[in-house]
Amino acid sequence: MANPSDHEPHGTHQSKKAAASGWIGSALEYYDFFIYATAASLIFPQIFFPPGNPRTAIIASLATYGVGYIARPIGAFVLGHLGDTHGRKQVLIVCMFLMGFSTIAVGILPTYQQVGMLAPMLLVVLRLIQGFAVAGEISGASSMILEHAPFGRRAFYASFALQGVQAGQILAAAVFLPLARYMPEEAFNAWGWRIPFLLSFVVIVAGYIIRREVDETPAFAEEGEHGQVPKAPIIQAFKLSWKDMLRVVCMALMNVIPVVTTIFGAAYAVQAAYGIGFQKDVYLWIPVLGNILAVFIIPIVGNLADKVGRKPPLIVGALGAGLLSFAYLYAISIHSVPLAIAMSLLMWASSTRATTPSSQASSPSCSRRVHEFRPWQSRRMSARPSRRCCQHC
Repeated sequence: MANPSDHEPHGTHQSKKAAASGWIGSALEYYDFFIYATAASLIFPQIFFPPGNPRTAIIASLATYGVGYIARPIGAFVLGHLGDTHGRKQVLIVCMFLMGFSTIAVGILPTYQQVGMLAPMLLVVLRLIQGFAVAGEISGASSMILEHAPFGRRAFYASFALQGVQAGQILAAAVFLPLARYMPEEAFNAWGWRIPFLLSFVVIVAGYIIRREVDETPAFAEEGEHGQVPKAPIIQAFKLSWKDMLRVVCMALMNVIPVVTTIFGAAYAVQAAYGIGFQKDVYLWIPVLGNILAVFIIPIVGNLADKVGRKPPLIVGALGAGLLSFAYLYAISIHSVPLAIAMSLLMWASSTRATTPSSQASSPSCSRRVHEFRPWQSRRMSARPSRRCCQHC
C-alpha cells in the first residue's frame, strides 16, 4: 500500500498555524453569528416587531434568524467557488468583513417604535448578509486546515475549525450573561443588547491580523503553478464525485438538530408567552456549559475518527443528538433547570460526534480529489493500488 505522504501536495504545510487560524477565525466569526441567535430569542421580539401578540413576535423574530439559512447555500456556492478559484485566504478575509460589518449594523438599527416596519425589514437584509458570509467561513476554514494537514491526521486537525465554532458560542453567551444578569431590564432592552453587536469591530481587527499570517494551501499553490485551477470546480466535483458530494450534503443536515433545539429552546424557556419562566441569565448558562463540554470532546472525536474511521462517530452522534433533543425540551417543559443542564450536556456531547469535520475529511476533498483531477500527476497516481491511498482517506 502506498505511503499517504507520497500523495501530499508539495510545498510548505502550515498545519498548526492553519489550525490555529481556523480555530480563532471561526470563534470570532461565529461569535457574530450567535449573538444574533441569542438576541433573536431573548430581546428582538420586544423591540423589532409590533406589540400586542407576543407569540407572533417570537415567531417573526426566530424567522429572521432562519432567513440567514436561506442565504447559506447561495453563499456556500459563491464563496466556495471563489475559494477554489482564487484561494482560501482572501475569501476567508472577505467573509470576516461581511460578517463583522453586518453585525455592527444590527447594533445600530432603529427599533420598531422608531421606524415601524422598516426595522424588521432591515434586520432581514442584514441577516441575509450574515448567512451569506458565514457559509464561507466553516467550509473555507475547514478546507484550508485540511489542505495544510498531513494525511492520516485530517479529522483531528479539521476538528479545530468546529471547536472554534463552539468557542464562539461560548463567547457570545459570555458577553450576554453579565449584561442580562447585572443590567436593569429596562436599560438592557433600551441599549444594553447593542453592546455585543458593536464589539464586533474588535472581531474584525483581530480576525484580519490572524488570517493574513497564513499562506495559501500547497494544493492550491500547486494547481496555480501548473495552470490547472478549474474554472467551474463545483460542477467538476459533482460530475466526478457526485455520490460522495451527496453523502456529505446529507451528513451536513445533522447540524439542524443542535441548532434548532438550542435556538427554539432559548425562546421556549424564557419568553413569557410560553409560560415556562426561566430567568435569562440562568438559561444562558445551559448552552454555555454544553459548548464548554463540546470544546473538549471535539478534538478527541476528531482523533478517534482518524483511527476508527468516519462512520462510527457520525452514526452514533446523529442518533444520540436526535433522541436527546426531545429530552432536553422536555426538561425545559417541566421547569427543571438541573435536568435541562444534564440533557444539554449529553446532547452537545452527542452532536459533536456527528458534526466534527471528520465528514469533511472523508469527503471528495480528501487526497484522491486533490490529485486525481490533475492531469500532470498521472504518472504519480498510476502507482496507487486503489482509489484510496490509505485507510485514513
